[in-house]
Amino acid sequence: MNAGLVPLPLAGHADQPAGSAEDKARVLEARLRSFGSVLVAYSGGADSAYLAWAATRAVGADALCVTAESPSYPDHHRQLALRVAEAAGLRHEFVRTGELDRPEYRANPVDRCYYCKDELYSTLTAMAGARGIAVVVDGNNADDRGDYRPGRKAARECGVLSPLDEAGLTKDEIRVLSRAAGLPTWDEPASACLSSRIPYHSEVTPEKLHMIETAESAIRALGFGVVRVRHEATGARVEIGQAELVRALAPEMATRIERAVRAAGYGGMTIDPKGYRTGSLNEGLVLRPV
Repeated sequence: MNAGLVPLPLAGHADQPAGSAEDKARVLEARLRSFGSVLVAYSGGADSAYLAWAATRAVGADALCVTAESPSYPDHHRQLALRVAEAAGLRHEFVRTGELDRPEYRANPVDRCYYCKDELYSTLTAMAGARGIAVVVDGNNADDRGDYRPGRKAARECGVLSPLDEAGLTKDEIRVLSRAAGLPTWDEPASACLSSRIPYHSEVTPEKLHMIETAESAIRALGFGVVRVRHEATGARVEIGQAELVRALAPEMATRIERAVRAAGYGGMTIDPKGYRTGSLNEGLVLRPV
Protein backbone atom coordinates (compact mmCIF):
# COMPACT_ATOMS: atom_id res chain seq x y z
CA MET A 1 0.00 0.00 0.00
CA ASN A 2 1.41 3.37 -1.05
CA ALA A 3 2.54 5.78 1.64
CA GLY A 4 0.63 8.57 -0.11
CA LEU A 5 -2.63 7.24 1.33
CA VAL A 6 -3.03 7.14 5.09
CA PRO A 7 -5.77 4.71 6.19
CA LEU A 8 -8.10 6.12 8.82
CA PRO A 9 -9.69 3.93 11.53
CA LEU A 10 -13.32 3.08 11.02
CA ALA A 11 -15.66 4.21 13.76
CA GLY A 12 -16.58 1.39 16.11
CA HIS A 13 -13.77 -0.86 14.88
CA ALA A 14 -13.61 -2.85 18.10
CA ASP A 15 -17.21 -3.97 18.04
CA GLN A 16 -18.25 -4.00 14.39
CA PRO A 17 -21.51 -5.96 14.07
CA ALA A 18 -21.72 -8.94 11.72
CA GLY A 19 -22.32 -7.70 8.23
CA SER A 20 -20.67 -4.34 8.84
CA ALA A 21 -18.80 -2.52 6.08
CA GLU A 22 -15.52 -3.66 7.60
CA ASP A 23 -16.67 -7.31 7.71
CA LYS A 24 -17.66 -7.08 4.06
CA ALA A 25 -14.30 -5.50 3.23
CA ARG A 26 -12.60 -8.57 4.70
CA VAL A 27 -14.83 -10.83 2.58
CA LEU A 28 -13.90 -8.74 -0.45
CA GLU A 29 -10.17 -8.99 0.27
CA ALA A 30 -10.37 -12.76 0.69
CA ARG A 31 -12.27 -13.07 -2.58
CA LEU A 32 -9.75 -10.94 -4.46
CA ARG A 33 -6.84 -12.86 -2.91
CA SER A 34 -8.40 -16.14 -4.07
CA PHE A 35 -8.12 -15.04 -7.70
CA GLY A 36 -4.34 -14.80 -7.55
CA SER A 37 -4.29 -12.18 -10.29
CA VAL A 38 -6.96 -9.72 -11.38
CA LEU A 39 -7.64 -7.08 -14.02
CA VAL A 40 -9.84 -4.27 -12.68
CA ALA A 41 -12.13 -2.29 -14.99
CA TYR A 42 -11.13 1.03 -13.45
CA SER A 43 -13.07 4.13 -14.50
CA GLY A 44 -11.86 6.39 -11.70
CA GLY A 45 -15.27 6.61 -10.03
CA ALA A 46 -15.85 5.83 -6.35
CA ASP A 47 -16.70 2.14 -6.77
CA SER A 48 -13.97 1.13 -9.21
CA ALA A 49 -11.38 3.22 -7.35
CA TYR A 50 -12.10 1.39 -4.10
CA LEU A 51 -12.05 -1.96 -5.92
CA ALA A 52 -8.71 -1.09 -7.55
CA TRP A 53 -7.27 -0.11 -4.16
CA ALA A 54 -8.60 -3.29 -2.52
CA ALA A 55 -7.31 -5.50 -5.35
CA THR A 56 -3.86 -3.93 -5.12
CA ARG A 57 -3.88 -4.43 -1.38
CA ALA A 58 -4.91 -8.09 -1.84
CA VAL A 59 -2.59 -9.24 -4.65
CA GLY A 60 -0.13 -6.37 -5.11
CA ALA A 61 1.47 -6.13 -8.56
CA ASP A 62 -0.76 -8.99 -9.75
CA ALA A 63 -3.61 -6.44 -9.88
CA LEU A 64 -3.73 -4.49 -13.16
CA CYS A 65 -6.13 -1.52 -13.22
CA VAL A 66 -7.23 -0.53 -16.72
CA THR A 67 -9.06 2.64 -17.75
CA ALA A 68 -10.88 2.83 -21.08
CA GLU A 69 -10.18 5.76 -23.38
CA SER A 70 -12.82 6.87 -25.87
CA PRO A 71 -14.84 10.00 -26.73
CA SER A 72 -17.71 8.70 -24.56
CA TYR A 73 -15.68 8.83 -21.32
CA PRO A 74 -15.28 12.26 -19.69
CA ASP A 75 -11.73 13.59 -19.39
CA HIS A 76 -12.66 14.57 -15.83
CA HIS A 77 -12.77 10.87 -14.94
CA ARG A 78 -9.57 10.07 -16.82
CA GLN A 79 -7.73 12.70 -14.81
CA LEU A 80 -9.28 11.44 -11.58
CA ALA A 81 -8.23 7.88 -12.45
CA LEU A 82 -4.66 9.08 -12.96
CA ARG A 83 -4.56 10.99 -9.66
CA VAL A 84 -5.90 8.08 -7.63
CA ALA A 85 -3.62 5.58 -9.38
CA GLU A 86 -0.58 7.68 -8.55
CA ALA A 87 -1.62 8.29 -4.93
CA ALA A 88 -2.57 4.65 -4.28
CA GLY A 89 0.37 3.10 -6.12
CA LEU A 90 -1.85 1.22 -8.57
CA ARG A 91 -0.43 -0.67 -11.53
CA HIS A 92 -2.41 1.31 -14.09
CA GLU A 93 -2.83 1.43 -17.86
CA PHE A 94 -5.18 2.95 -20.43
CA VAL A 95 -6.71 1.02 -23.30
CA ARG A 96 -8.53 2.38 -26.33
CA THR A 97 -12.07 1.10 -26.89
CA GLY A 98 -14.01 1.44 -30.13
CA GLU A 99 -17.70 1.50 -29.21
CA LEU A 100 -18.26 4.48 -31.54
CA ASP A 101 -17.13 2.28 -34.43
CA ARG A 102 -20.11 0.00 -33.80
CA PRO A 103 -23.30 0.98 -35.69
CA GLU A 104 -25.53 -0.58 -33.03
CA TYR A 105 -23.96 1.64 -30.37
CA ARG A 106 -24.18 4.82 -32.44
CA ALA A 107 -27.87 4.10 -33.12
CA ASN A 108 -28.41 4.61 -29.38
CA PRO A 109 -31.11 2.03 -28.58
CA VAL A 110 -32.39 1.64 -25.02
CA ASP A 111 -29.81 -1.12 -24.50
CA ARG A 112 -26.95 1.04 -25.79
CA CYS A 113 -25.01 0.29 -22.60
CA TYR A 114 -24.87 -3.38 -23.59
CA TYR A 115 -22.85 -2.59 -26.71
CA CYS A 116 -20.55 -0.26 -24.81
CA LYS A 117 -19.84 -2.82 -22.10
CA ASP A 118 -19.53 -5.63 -24.64
CA GLU A 119 -16.79 -3.60 -26.34
CA LEU A 120 -15.11 -2.81 -23.03
CA TYR A 121 -15.29 -6.28 -21.50
CA SER A 122 -14.29 -8.03 -24.72
CA THR A 123 -11.23 -5.77 -24.84
CA LEU A 124 -10.37 -6.35 -21.18
CA THR A 125 -10.87 -10.13 -21.24
CA ALA A 126 -8.65 -10.39 -24.32
CA MET A 127 -6.05 -8.26 -22.54
CA ALA A 128 -6.26 -10.45 -19.43
CA GLY A 129 -5.95 -13.62 -21.47
CA ALA A 130 -2.90 -12.34 -23.33
CA ARG A 131 -1.18 -11.49 -20.05
CA GLY A 132 -2.16 -14.58 -18.09
CA ILE A 133 -4.41 -12.69 -15.64
CA ALA A 134 -6.98 -14.95 -14.01
CA VAL A 135 -10.13 -12.79 -13.91
CA VAL A 136 -11.62 -9.45 -14.93
CA VAL A 137 -13.65 -7.60 -12.28
CA ASP A 138 -15.85 -4.52 -12.35
CA GLY A 139 -17.17 -2.05 -9.78
CA ASN A 140 -20.84 -2.98 -9.67
CA ASN A 141 -22.09 -2.99 -6.08
CA ALA A 142 -25.05 -4.41 -4.17
CA ASP A 143 -27.16 -1.29 -4.82
CA ASP A 144 -26.96 -1.84 -8.57
CA ARG A 145 -28.98 -5.05 -8.55
CA GLY A 146 -32.41 -3.48 -9.05
CA ASP A 147 -31.38 -0.85 -11.59
CA TYR A 148 -31.76 -0.99 -15.37
CA ARG A 149 -28.24 -1.96 -16.42
CA PRO A 150 -28.06 -3.79 -19.76
CA GLY A 151 -24.28 -3.78 -19.39
CA ARG A 152 -24.67 -6.56 -16.80
CA LYS A 153 -25.63 -8.93 -19.60
CA ALA A 154 -22.34 -8.14 -21.36
CA ALA A 155 -20.47 -8.74 -18.10
CA ARG A 156 -22.03 -12.17 -17.69
CA GLU A 157 -21.34 -13.12 -21.30
CA CYS A 158 -17.68 -12.13 -20.94
CA GLY A 159 -17.25 -13.81 -17.56
CA VAL A 160 -16.60 -10.54 -15.72
CA LEU A 161 -17.09 -10.76 -11.95
CA SER A 162 -18.40 -8.13 -9.51
CA PRO A 163 -16.71 -8.79 -6.15
CA LEU A 164 -18.13 -5.65 -4.49
CA ASP A 165 -21.61 -7.01 -5.17
CA GLU A 166 -20.55 -10.52 -4.09
CA ALA A 167 -19.38 -9.10 -0.75
CA GLY A 168 -22.71 -7.27 -0.34
CA LEU A 169 -21.10 -3.82 -0.28
CA THR A 170 -23.48 -0.93 -0.89
CA LYS A 171 -22.59 2.47 -2.31
CA ASP A 172 -22.70 4.13 1.10
CA GLU A 173 -20.46 1.43 2.60
CA ILE A 174 -17.97 1.83 -0.24
CA ARG A 175 -17.83 5.56 0.47
CA VAL A 176 -17.18 4.90 4.18
CA LEU A 177 -14.43 2.40 3.37
CA SER A 178 -12.93 4.67 0.72
CA ARG A 179 -12.71 7.51 3.19
CA ALA A 180 -11.08 5.20 5.73
CA ALA A 181 -8.54 4.20 3.06
CA GLY A 182 -7.76 7.84 2.31
CA LEU A 183 -9.14 7.69 -1.24
CA PRO A 184 -10.17 11.10 -2.61
CA THR A 185 -13.03 9.44 -4.49
CA TRP A 186 -14.98 8.74 -1.30
CA ASP A 187 -17.37 11.62 -2.00
CA GLU A 188 -17.05 11.71 -5.79
CA PRO A 189 -20.54 12.19 -7.34
CA ALA A 190 -21.88 9.29 -9.39
CA SER A 191 -21.22 9.65 -13.08
CA ALA A 192 -21.91 7.85 -16.34
CA CYS A 193 -20.58 7.92 -19.88
CA LEU A 194 -21.29 11.03 -21.94
CA SER A 195 -23.56 9.08 -24.29
CA SER A 196 -26.06 8.77 -21.44
CA ARG A 197 -26.84 12.48 -21.98
CA ILE A 198 -28.22 11.83 -25.49
CA PRO A 199 -31.89 10.72 -25.80
CA TYR A 200 -32.42 7.14 -26.95
CA HIS A 201 -32.62 6.67 -30.73
CA SER A 202 -30.79 9.94 -31.37
CA GLU A 203 -27.44 9.07 -32.94
CA VAL A 204 -24.33 9.19 -30.78
CA THR A 205 -21.61 11.16 -32.54
CA PRO A 206 -18.17 12.45 -31.50
CA GLU A 207 -19.41 16.01 -32.13
CA LYS A 208 -22.32 15.67 -29.69
CA LEU A 209 -20.08 14.10 -27.07
CA HIS A 210 -17.57 16.92 -27.41
CA MET A 211 -20.30 19.55 -26.98
CA ILE A 212 -21.63 17.81 -23.88
CA GLU A 213 -18.21 17.48 -22.27
CA THR A 214 -17.25 21.07 -23.07
CA ALA A 215 -20.48 22.43 -21.58
CA GLU A 216 -20.27 20.28 -18.44
CA SER A 217 -16.63 21.23 -17.87
CA ALA A 218 -17.50 24.92 -18.18
CA ILE A 219 -20.36 24.60 -15.68
CA ARG A 220 -18.18 22.70 -13.21
CA ALA A 221 -15.65 25.54 -13.54
CA LEU A 222 -18.39 27.81 -12.14
CA GLY A 223 -18.27 25.78 -8.93
CA PHE A 224 -20.95 23.13 -9.46
CA GLY A 225 -20.21 19.56 -8.44
CA VAL A 226 -23.12 17.58 -9.95
CA VAL A 227 -23.86 18.54 -13.55
CA ARG A 228 -25.55 16.82 -16.50
CA VAL A 229 -26.00 18.49 -19.88
CA ARG A 230 -28.78 16.62 -21.68
CA HIS A 231 -28.35 16.95 -25.44
CA GLU A 232 -31.81 17.56 -26.95
CA ALA A 233 -33.10 18.57 -30.36
CA THR A 234 -33.96 22.08 -29.15
CA GLY A 235 -30.66 22.62 -27.32
CA ALA A 236 -29.30 21.67 -23.92
CA ARG A 237 -31.26 20.81 -20.80
CA VAL A 238 -29.00 21.34 -17.81
CA GLU A 239 -29.50 19.34 -14.62
CA ILE A 240 -27.79 20.56 -11.46
CA GLY A 241 -27.53 18.72 -8.13
CA GLN A 242 -30.38 19.48 -5.73
CA ALA A 243 -28.08 21.08 -3.15
CA GLU A 244 -26.81 23.57 -5.75
CA LEU A 245 -29.99 24.17 -7.73
CA VAL A 246 -31.07 27.42 -6.02
CA ARG A 247 -27.69 28.96 -6.78
CA ALA A 248 -27.88 27.82 -10.42
CA LEU A 249 -31.33 29.35 -10.90
CA ALA A 250 -30.31 32.76 -9.53
CA PRO A 251 -30.58 35.17 -12.51
CA GLU A 252 -26.92 36.19 -12.67
CA MET A 253 -25.64 32.61 -12.36
CA ALA A 254 -28.22 31.30 -14.82
CA THR A 255 -26.93 33.84 -17.34
CA ARG A 256 -23.35 32.66 -16.78
CA ILE A 257 -24.41 29.04 -17.25
CA GLU A 258 -26.23 29.95 -20.46
CA ARG A 259 -23.15 31.70 -21.83
CA ALA A 260 -21.03 28.65 -21.04
CA VAL A 261 -23.47 26.27 -22.73
CA ARG A 262 -23.84 28.44 -25.83
CA ALA A 263 -20.05 28.71 -26.08
CA ALA A 264 -19.99 24.90 -26.30
CA GLY A 265 -22.10 25.10 -29.47
CA TYR A 266 -25.70 24.92 -28.23
CA GLY A 267 -28.26 27.29 -29.71
CA GLY A 268 -30.55 27.17 -26.69
CA MET A 269 -30.56 26.10 -23.05
CA THR A 270 -32.88 25.49 -20.13
CA ILE A 271 -32.03 24.67 -16.52
CA ASP A 272 -34.26 21.81 -15.40
CA PRO A 273 -36.18 23.05 -12.30
CA LYS A 274 -36.33 19.45 -11.01
CA GLY A 275 -32.54 19.31 -10.82
CA TYR A 276 -30.40 16.24 -11.36
CA ARG A 277 -31.87 12.79 -10.93
CA THR A 278 -30.38 9.47 -11.98
CA GLY A 279 -31.55 8.17 -15.34
CA SER A 280 -33.83 11.06 -16.24
CA LEU A 281 -33.69 9.99 -19.89
CA ASN A 282 -35.36 6.73 -18.82
CA GLU A 283 -38.44 8.59 -17.60
CA GLY A 284 -41.47 7.38 -19.51
CA LEU A 285 -39.81 4.15 -20.64
CA VAL A 286 -40.81 0.72 -19.40
CA LEU A 287 -37.51 -0.83 -18.40
CA ARG A 288 -36.65 -3.98 -16.47
CA PRO A 289 -33.57 -4.54 -14.31
CA VAL A 290 -30.92 -6.66 -16.01
